[in-house]
Amino acid sequence: MDVSAQPCPAPYRLPLRVYWEDTDAGGVVFYANYLKFFERARTEWLRALGVGQQALRDDTGAIFVVSDTRVRYHRPARLDDLLNVTVLLTATGRATMNITQQAWRDDTLLADGEIRIGCVDAASFRPRRIPTQILTTLR
Repeated sequence: MDVSAQPCPAPYRLPLRVYWEDTDAGGVVFYANYLKFFERARTEWLRALGVGQQALRDDTGAIFVVSDTRVRYHRPARLDDLLNVTVLLTATGRATMNITQQAWRDDTLLADGEIRIGCVDAASFRPRRIPTQILTTLR
């Protein structure tokens, strides 16, 4: 796991295309799929910082889990839309991170959310400190 990478400028942006499987019977993105989009963007944000989630588990025995979410929906996304999903770290604690995320189509905000991530031991799922080298990379 390479944690020496320099932090990405905030907010991190991940382009995502809306596929048929992302939509509901009305032809718009199913509301729960925004959480999937947010998850993908967080994973790629960590990867861009040099933190692979499988390597984190293998090297430290730690994994990140979502402990709380709040999502607001503003406008619908539709099939074939190109979205930009952002990640902005707003706070870190010893075992938690607060992240603000947004989904955009061009200049239109579609959804935004606050996600709280906890660090837990992969075997027991008990809370544990975020490894020091990860915290250093995130700050």
